Amino acid sequence: MVDSVWRAADRLGTVKARIGIGRMRYTVIPGLYALGAPVRGSPVLVTASYKMSFDRLRRACAGLDAWILVLDTDGINVWCAAGKGSFGTDEIVRRVAETRLDAIVEHRQLIVPQLGAPGIAAHLATRRTGFDLVWGPVMAEDLPEFLAAGCNATPEMRRKRFPIRERVELIPMELVPATKPLLLAVLVVLLIGGAANFRNFWTGILDQASFGGLALLVAAAAGAVVTPLLLPWLPGRAFSLKGAVAGLIMIAGALWWRGGGDVATFARFDTVAWLLIGTAMSAFLAMNFTGSSTYTSLSGVKREMRVAVPLQITAAAIGLALWLTSLWLPGGGG
Repeated sequence: MVDSVWRAADRLGTVKARIGIGRMRYTVIPGLYALGAPVRGSPVLVTASYKMSFDRLRRACAGLDAWILVLDTDGINVWCAAGKGSFGTDEIVRRVAETRLDAIVEHRQLIVPQLGAPGIAAHLATRRTGFDLVWGPVMAEDLPEFLAAGCNATPEMRRKRFPIRERVELIPMELVPATKPLLLAVLVVLLIGGAANFRNFWTGILDQASFGGLALLVAAAAGAVVTPLLLPWLPGRAFSLKGAVAGLIMIAGALWWRGGGDVATFARFDTVAWLLIGTAMSAFLAMNFTGSSTYTSLSGVKREMRVAVPLQITAAAIGLALWLTSLWLPGGGG
């Protein structure tokens, strides 16, 4: 038996999963759970074994008595698991049989999240289990209203939006994995800049590499933070283009500030170098956000990558060559 209350451990686990700590191990045991005090006529709500999915469902159903049937999705949420096949027809059939659900409830109805539909052939699941599948609303928060209306969904319940609050929640999942390689890249840039000054290592870092390190941090912020925040308003449909625009504007702004507003700054080798490197990096990080978004497709992402990745590699390579050149050319860099 479970309740709808989130405790400190649940909130901490959610935070850790959001930043990628133990995310694939954040699971509940597949099976049948009693929420509140369900009886034989209580609804059966189907969800995934990813604990955040389970927790959001039980919290959304505060005050309801229901059965929760948890499928084994290897710790993946409903939508992603449906795409991968683990939230699917065979798993529903297996879980209904193993829990002997037909002996526990008197009705023959399973309420399945709408986002799980890509992985399930409803007619086959019904034929093999004897249970009719009813597609619930997109958001778990709408389940009480959905159930009260006799399992009838409004048009709003069928729409998946991607508001800024949800985009903010997903930013750590994109930013945290990039932190280690980002800091390593900053360290390498500082070491190269210091080594390029044969007279004084620290002066080399300050004069020739400090802005490079800052440009990388700005690029990371542009691609992994600013782009998700401003996603609907940045130009273009491709995430890589959106990230490139955000990166170009932010790095150009940082360079403008560095040069004290002098347009001549943008004629320097190192300035052009970091515009290219930073924009490529921002575009790449923004493109990664396609895996967290709600309105991209596999074919579209593949098509975008075929064009964007070679451009990003080329821009970064040219930028790196220009920066290394600027370290030894008089007047080429700082």
